[in-house]
Amino acid sequence: MDLQAIGKILLVGGIAIAVLGGILMLLARMPFFSKLGNLPGDIRIEGQGFSCFIPIVSMILLSVALTVIINIVIRLINRP
Repeated sequence: MDLQAIGKILLVGGIAIAVLGGILMLLARMPFFSKLGNLPGDIRIEGQGFSCFIPIVSMILLSVALTVIINIVIRLINRP
């Protein structure tokens, strides 16, 4: 692999990360997404010098939403 190909990969990867960061910043302002992590069923354990957070319900909701979105996009792409 030559340096030009590596440069293109790094450039595309950087742009993709920047776009993803912008999307996440916009989603943080939406009321539904700002409550992720504070839903009932998310486990938070705190002690002296120790904290553990397990967002079970938030991850289930996020997984269902992304599955629906990805299925819709795939069906639109594969439409004859």
